[in-house]
Amino acid sequence: MEAAPEQDPCPAGAEAEPCPEPPAHRLSVAELDRELDSRSELIDDKEFDIPQVDTPPTLESILNETDDEEESFILEDPFLLNIDNTDTHSYDTSSVASSDSGDRTHLKRKKKLPDSLSLHGSVIRLSLLKGISAQIVSAADKVDAGLPTAIAASNLIAVGTSHGLALIFDQNQALRLCLGSTAVGAQYGAISALSINNDCSRLLCGFAKGQITMWDLASGKLLRSITDAHPPGTAILHIKFTDDPTLAICNDSGGSVFELSFKRVMGVRTCESRCLFSGSKGEVCCIEPLHAKVELRDHPITQYSLLAMASLTKILVIGLKPSLKVWMTFPYGRMDPSSVPLLAWHFVAVQSSVNPMLAFCRGDVVHFLLVKRDDTGAIHVTKQRQLHLHYDLINFTWINSRTAVLLDSVEKLHVIDRQTQEELETIEISEVQLVYNSSHFKSLATGGNVSEALALVGEKACYQSISSCGGQIFYLGTKSVHVMTLRSWRERVDHLLKQERLTDALALAWSFYEGKAKAVVGLSGDTSKRKAVIADRMVEILLHYADRILKKCPDQGKIQVMEQHFQDVVPVIVDYCLLLQRTDLLFNQIYDKMSENSVAKGIFLECLEPYILSDKLMGITAQVMKDLLLHFQDKNRLENLEACIVHMDITSLDIQQVVLLCWENRLYDAMIYVYNSGMNDFISPMEKLFKVIAPPLNAGKSLTDEQVVMGNKLLVYISCCLAGRAYPLGDIPEDLVPLVKNQVFEFLIRLHSTEGSVDEEVYPYVRTLLHFDTREFLNVLALTFEDFKNDKQAVEYQQRIVDILLKVMVENSDFTPSQVGCLFTFLARQLAKPNNTLFVNRTLFDQVLEFLCSPDDDSRHSERQQVLLELLQAGGIVQFEESRLIQMAEKAEFYQICEFMYERELRYDKIIGCYLRDPVRKEDVFNYIHNILSMPGYSAEEKQSVWQKALEHIEELLLLSPCKAADLVAIHFSEQIESIITNLQDQFLLFQFLRSLLDPREGVNQDLIHLPPCITEQFVELLCQYSPDQVLETLKVLEYCRLEETIQITQKHQLHEASSYLLEKKGDIHGAFLVMLERLQSKLQMLTQGEEGSSEPLLENIEDTLTKTIALCQRNSHNLDQQQREALWFPLLEAMMSPQKSSGSSQCRYSESLKSLTMQVLNNMAAFIALPSILQRILQDPVYGKGKLGEIQGLVLGMLDTFNYEQTLLETTTNLLNHDLHWSLCNLRASVTRGLTPKQDYCCICLQQYKRRQETADEIIVFSCGHLYHSLCLLSKECGTVTKGLMRWMCYKCNSSNKGGKLSESFSELKKRSGASLAQTSSESLLDPQQIQAFDQLCRLNRGTSRLALLTELSRGHGGEKHGLLSAAHGDPAASSVFQNENFQLHLVPPPLAED
Repeated sequence: MEAAPEQDPCPAGAEAEPCPEPPAHRLSVAELDRELDSRSELIDDKEFDIPQVDTPPTLESILNETDDEEESFILEDPFLLNIDNTDTHSYDTSSVASSDSGDRTHLKRKKKLPDSLSLHGSVIRLSLLKGISAQIVSAADKVDAGLPTAIAASNLIAVGTSHGLALIFDQNQALRLCLGSTAVGAQYGAISALSINNDCSRLLCGFAKGQITMWDLASGKLLRSITDAHPPGTAILHIKFTDDPTLAICNDSGGSVFELSFKRVMGVRTCESRCLFSGSKGEVCCIEPLHAKVELRDHPITQYSLLAMASLTKILVIGLKPSLKVWMTFPYGRMDPSSVPLLAWHFVAVQSSVNPMLAFCRGDVVHFLLVKRDDTGAIHVTKQRQLHLHYDLINFTWINSRTAVLLDSVEKLHVIDRQTQEELETIEISEVQLVYNSSHFKSLATGGNVSEALALVGEKACYQSISSCGGQIFYLGTKSVHVMTLRSWRERVDHLLKQERLTDALALAWSFYEGKAKAVVGLSGDTSKRKAVIADRMVEILLHYADRILKKCPDQGKIQVMEQHFQDVVPVIVDYCLLLQRTDLLFNQIYDKMSENSVAKGIFLECLEPYILSDKLMGITAQVMKDLLLHFQDKNRLENLEACIVHMDITSLDIQQVVLLCWENRLYDAMIYVYNSGMNDFISPMEKLFKVIAPPLNAGKSLTDEQVVMGNKLLVYISCCLAGRAYPLGDIPEDLVPLVKNQVFEFLIRLHSTEGSVDEEVYPYVRTLLHFDTREFLNVLALTFEDFKNDKQAVEYQQRIVDILLKVMVENSDFTPSQVGCLFTFLARQLAKPNNTLFVNRTLFDQVLEFLCSPDDDSRHSERQQVLLELLQAGGIVQFEESRLIQMAEKAEFYQICEFMYERELRYDKIIGCYLRDPVRKEDVFNYIHNILSMPGYSAEEKQSVWQKALEHIEELLLLSPCKAADLVAIHFSEQIESIITNLQDQFLLFQFLRSLLDPREGVNQDLIHLPPCITEQFVELLCQYSPDQVLETLKVLEYCRLEETIQITQKHQLHEASSYLLEKKGDIHGAFLVMLERLQSKLQMLTQGEEGSSEPLLENIEDTLTKTIALCQRNSHNLDQQQREALWFPLLEAMMSPQKSSGSSQCRYSESLKSLTMQVLNNMAAFIALPSILQRILQDPVYGKGKLGEIQGLVLGMLDTFNYEQTLLETTTNLLNHDLHWSLCNLRASVTRGLTPKQDYCCICLQQYKRRQETADEIIVFSCGHLYHSLCLLSKECGTVTKGLMRWMCYKCNSSNKGGKLSESFSELKKRSGASLAQTSSESLLDPQQIQAFDQLCRLNRGTSRLALLTELSRGHGGEKHGLLSAAHGDPAASSVFQNENFQLHLVPPPLAED
């Protein structure tokens, strides 16, 4: 529907001058001001001015236009697009980098898009056309035109009304024509569709009662009135001109589509109609012919005159020329029947060719189809990526080839970028009060004779209320017309600036500059030209804002407020100046402005720091650099200052001043950098640093932290210079590298310093560095030697420096052994190199060996050893005679050196001695021996020698660690254990060894050792001697021991408890008991005869022995007969009661304790011996037999109470269980004898009527659950079995679904073991499957804390396991156990205590 403009577009790329005074028919500026007075934010109607253009671009010019991505732009109709009269040639740009991957759900994911306004600014502008809106309202009032119903826009705007009038407006919103009359309207009904042809000469009107009229727009004459083009009684839903002015298409409410061809024969105008699609095959409710703009009229596809149609189920694309042909059909798939089918064509450029793309949608998915014509003349349709939305659409309109405007069912506009599927802006348009075409879709004017489906779609149809033309979309409201356009890039930026959103405005401008913005309008020319235009605008904004923030600065108040004010804007300005590479602007105009305010200036300077540090900012002016240094100095931020200096080009500064500043503030890195890069002076910084650290070192004082830092920096600096790197970062220029190396070397090896005193020692610089950190200085030299090429000069330098080092260190006694060692290690490494050219006198190495091994000085022993070891490992061993070396090392007790040498000679057995004599590493000997004996890589002879040596030193090893030694013996010397034991003289050592070897708790693997029992007995004997209190515990864990012999040993040592344990283990219960009884009696005797004070601990001792004796009796009573039990318990009772018989003063002291202990015996024996026997025995006792039973009253009453309590408990439990059993059996009986009612009258397996039996033997089986089966069907599913001559059935359905196959499993198991009963796998009782089912149903009915529930839970224990209450309670954690319920637990009162 995009009619081509009448004027020609302007030449591509030309940046138009501001347009000349517009012709009279356009809106004047004064009118425009008045018009916009009330609504300043809305469109200024200047946008409707049509610019003058000369020649249309050709198809080739469009195809060849370069762009920064595959889809080059399509020229939009410029006639309505000219926004600010500067860029007439307007199009959009985008960038491939910003397009998303082909993920269909992309937009679904982006439901909550970030506020697109902040990314893209305001992209569209919706404005009221006040002139047209006022005249529509006026026409309704004055000439009874009725409400507006349809709109069509081209160079003219046509509005149809409900009373049959068509109002034609020009671009100035002036009413040109009013076509038709209310009388015709009364006859034809409302105008339901409008169409203007390409050259704006003809208007077609479709009416609600089915008529069509054609008007001449130049003269306002009625040219045709067509009443027979389609079946009568149906409203016209759509009428559209094609690109051929003699051909139009109409679509009626019957769902049919007709082609109207207009002819003129001998002055008579006729119209022929042809049916393209009949509504009987499916109703079409949307049609869209393909329109090509003027410049694309010669596109090969236009000759087919394509038409897209959307029915309620599919899309069709047909060609009207040269003959009618269907090129494509595409079904929708399932969707909401009330959603509106939408179609829209647009020419787009894909892969450098321009082709039409059809967008169609219904609901929330938009499909894109690309239509191409191949060389044979056939048309191909390819699907492009879909667009998934989260709202339902009622309109889809292309605004240009990249941007579409979507209207959803809640009247929100969404601007979408087609390629990236990004939503650019959303705007609410309910204020438009959009007109809907529902009444025409329901064909109310002709009696509503349409299908329900079409009427449902019509609820939201607004096809005739929205018309697009030349990058503008017109929306028809009930009382107004609105227009929507894309804002130009300048306008979008300015719009954000008006809202005081500087950062967003600059970000948007930058996205235009980079070519990443979407829906861009108003930029033309090649990339560099576009960038220049945008950069100029950004510079204007930056300067404007720089002025503005200074003016708006808060005058008084806290400094923080001012800082925050500038902090918000200054970094942004700096950022964009640097992005635009306008440092001239940044350091001149903007810096000058900022300098007016000290706070702003400070923030400006601080903003530069990150750019300087990342080397993004090079050409800083001298003034700014100077200010920056001063600023950091004032703020006392010296680290930042130093970091900045080493990244700056400091040639433009006052170097002396900077050096002074650095030295005073201890910024040594910066000072070195200034000397090096500012003056190419690499020596002065070294001299300065040496002057600070040399004096204290020469005087032998320790350095301060500050001086240590300086010394370290000096070393690093020397290392960098010698390696050709700049300090602290970067590289020295190539041409200077050899020069710098030579200078630094010459400096280091100077004989005297420049201002040295007369008595200064030679080579002061080398000496200072050696004193400062020998190891690191030598490392620096070693690295430098690596880099040296083997030229003559380099070799000379190396030799010279080595000679100097030897001279300084060897001739002086003020260096420590480790420092001297470091030097010789360094030399040894250098000499060991394959291409070594150095010469060092070997006698020096001998001197060093003497020096390190000198036994006259005992200090620094480990340090000397370590240094010598490093020297040897570095290759120095070749400088020594090995036998002399070992001799001296042993003399000096350098055992690690000895080990190193022996290892070289493969004399591993000698190393054991080294370990044993070395106090530091004694413990490691075990690992060493184990590794040699067990690891591969050593010969048999070597292993044998080590084994032999270890055996010789076994006593030493045992003294060192009995546990580790035992472990070693068990693994490697298991055959020699007996001989080792025989040879060990020290009995305590032997005891420790045997304990480590035999006690499993010590961790030695017992499977490795097989010893005769006599050794175990020897161990027990030693244990009894050295650790009698551990005998019992050890006996419990010992694996191999002979009982008889061990008992003799324990008895010999009078360890009663151990003897008792062994006798019990042997099976002599009575013997074990007698041992314990004897021990108890002796202690009781001691108590009765004891002194006054010692009874307390003795009582505890008695109680302990008694408890153990009772435990012994309890453990064994189960396996004894009545007589044997009495033989245990009665002597024990007798023993406890006998002390109470003896009277005396002491009795009262502990009689209570003894009584309670006696009561303990009685309570425990009551479980094993009948009560009458106990009472009889007590009464027969001569003491208790006489008198009034006073003493034993308490005992007897206590026993009776216990008996009463237990009897009551037993009776209550029995009653409860009997009651429950009776109740549950009653319930079971009732449920089993209840009649069965089938749920359905067919078999649940074969689904046949139950009467239809396969054979006479087939029975009908009904289950209590209500399912019904044929017996043969059940048998086929293995649900029947014979048990004890009876057939037992199970319900197939309940069994497979409810139980998760539990019963069926048990049943199949039953089939395998036909003798067993089903109950074995499911419950304790003998029930058949049907009874089990009934029982389960009953359980489900009684799920509370009923008695049945308790029984069920108690019977949960599977197959013969004995579950107590606890295990039943924990057995099924998923079901909350009834036993956990607090109402369930028994609350029994204990029996009252007998009063004394």
